[in-house]
Amino acid sequence: MNEAIEPSKVVNLSQRMDPASERVGELLNAVRNIANKRLQQWIGNAFEQVDDALFDLAEKAENNAAQMHYFDGMREVRKHRPAVERNFLGAISRKLGELTRPVQQPGPATPTPHGSIELSLVADNELEESLAITSMIGKNESRLSRDLFAVNQRLSVICGGHKIDDSNNPVAPANLAQAFRSALHEFSADMRVKLIIYKLFDRYVLSMLEELYHDINIELVRAGVLPQLRHEVLRGTKTKASGVDGQSAGVAGADEAGEIPTDLLQTLHALFSARRGPVVPGGGLGTTSDGGMHAMPSGPLPSANELLGALSVLQSQIASAGPLPYAQPDDAIALSREVLELKGQLLTQIGALRGERPSHVANIDEDTIDLVGMLFEFILEDRNLPTAMQVMLARLQIPYLKAAILDRKLFSHRQHPARRLLDGLAEQAKSWSEESDRDHRLHEKVKSIVDKLLHDFDDDMGIFERLLNDLQQFQEANKRRAELAEQRVAESTRGREKLEQARRRAAREILDRIGEQKLPPLVHGVLARAWANHLVLTLLRQGEASPEFKTALRFIDEFIASTRPANDVQSRQTLRQMLPGIQRALRLGLANVAFQEQDIERLLGQLHNYYRQQLGETLEESEVVTIEEDAAMLAIPDSIQPVIDSSPAPDEIPEEETVEVPPDSPEWHKVQALQPGNWLEFCLADEPMTRAKLSWISPMSGRYLFVNRRGLKVADYAPQELAILFAEGQARVLAANALFDRAMSAIVGKLSQPESAATPSTDTE
Repeated sequence: MNEAIEPSKVVNLSQRMDPASERVGELLNAVRNIANKRLQQWIGNAFEQVDDALFDLAEKAENNAAQMHYFDGMREVRKHRPAVERNFLGAISRKLGELTRPVQQPGPATPTPHGSIELSLVADNELEESLAITSMIGKNESRLSRDLFAVNQRLSVICGGHKIDDSNNPVAPANLAQAFRSALHEFSADMRVKLIIYKLFDRYVLSMLEELYHDINIELVRAGVLPQLRHEVLRGTKTKASGVDGQSAGVAGADEAGEIPTDLLQTLHALFSARRGPVVPGGGLGTTSDGGMHAMPSGPLPSANELLGALSVLQSQIASAGPLPYAQPDDAIALSREVLELKGQLLTQIGALRGERPSHVANIDEDTIDLVGMLFEFILEDRNLPTAMQVMLARLQIPYLKAAILDRKLFSHRQHPARRLLDGLAEQAKSWSEESDRDHRLHEKVKSIVDKLLHDFDDDMGIFERLLNDLQQFQEANKRRAELAEQRVAESTRGREKLEQARRRAAREILDRIGEQKLPPLVHGVLARAWANHLVLTLLRQGEASPEFKTALRFIDEFIASTRPANDVQSRQTLRQMLPGIQRALRLGLANVAFQEQDIERLLGQLHNYYRQQLGETLEESEVVTIEEDAAMLAIPDSIQPVIDSSPAPDEIPEEETVEVPPDSPEWHKVQALQPGNWLEFCLADEPMTRAKLSWISPMSGRYLFVNRRGLKVADYAPQELAILFAEGQARVLAANALFDRAMSAIVGKLSQPESAATPSTDTE
């Protein structure tokens, strides 16, 4: 409950208060109670929505693996929700209580980029999470600036004049988001689940902060704290985005002008700014070849129109060179040099257009040029893309640089058509191989889109949407065909495995019952071929628990028993009683495996003669069934294949050298982590490179079935076989996330390391 300040205690607080006074403690306690009550209610509301949101997403999940991520996330939330809420509310309450004891700074505070999220957060490859947080912070700080300004001013007064602003106010959006992020460290959930939770935190907590600030302001005004304060933000009071050393004023100015509307670019510009070094008086920004700072000659900077004009000239030169040739092995190396040289070519071309070569461009344009360059360097080094596709996509550097200058949302909005087009092309390219694209349909589609961008893109950004639709239609048409083929492959494989399992079961049942007994060839042949096939069909159709299967097993016992010597009256009587049942069962069983009537009569005739011998009857010479004669082969048609074969005993099989992969090895963990839908590259000896998707993992044998992009079977491996391929470097898993996301994470990670060069790492394994 709020502890409202009694009217009798209201005093004039136009002057600073002593932070150690009892009055300050009362006021801060009132603020803390207001905050705790509101935040406890809102954080509870947010978590109440998590289950429904994750369940809805699980129902719509594209595959079982994604569905399990959401279900696992639901369990994590239920398990850790109390601790997260407790830690979050406790952190805010503690920080409010510490406002009167400000941490002493050793020097002037370094401004941080918009949203007060330190760049170090991005350096840990947590780009996606950081962007989600900075996005919701930026949106809410702008919306709430009026009320938050008043809260900051009043808290500054009661804290003895110590300045309270957005960066150190515990209930400011940035600090609330940071506290929530810290509390979420309890979770080990998938990042997709965390992003859903952040969205709900934004909707049910941050979007409600206006009420909290209103309550705090009302409470402090009642206590006499700055009752006449006008609720308006003076120009310049908001912290501008800056670089690591506060050197990117140009970037901040561009932000205010609306040229860079998102936090990703602000983060990247700050990192680029830190890499360039501080401004040198009288010049621009620049670095020497060894990374040192030097002054750049002043002069008119190229405008956006000049940059676009120069890029169009360079683009037309590439387009006029003719159709893209089929990629050669050395093309990627040559293109890498072109990517690195583009900035110099651009300045030279601008010089040709204006009559003098500029020495540099505006910081924001230089950052965009470098960023696009690093993106395409990443593409040329990305092992997830086949070389032929790398070379084609790298031709798009100039069109994408033009697009980035025309619309700077390209790098930060996942739904931007240009970004989705490049991601879509890369996703299609990932599955490409010569073998799977014999008709060159995919290669020609990617090539046609690249050609259209090179020839047709001037300044109409709508071309990306049109080409994206074209690619999606191509993808859907091929996807339907591939899914049908993949389904047939899986069903065929599943059917073969069920058949093989049934054959093994039938063979085991028969061999177990025969044991060490030596059966006549005729009886052994019937069991090994005809009756074994009858057992297989019964297992497949009726199942092992069916009466039919149990009856078929009883016949085996009776049939074997009928071969025992009948040397006395009792045993002969017993055999005579068994024969009618054996004959009936054989007729039914042989008919079940498609014996022709004449073949059934022939086999029964041979068995009849055999049993007459057993009973001691005298036979004509032609009727005698001898042990040496292969009676089984004479009696059973060739169309009936044996289920029990005469394979050599284990000690007769020559030993082969095999590689064993320990079950706790990284390769085994890779195999266990595979999910249907994962793409792998196989580079087997004396075979062309193959890319294949894990289509199905057999629940019976545990084998992994792989298909190509057309849905046709490529291979199937036992887990141990697959682990060996990983161990020998003949198989590797391809990245599942989008090209743009991989590239941005690699670029930010690279730029965040002061000693690193500009080229990002593309090692995705």
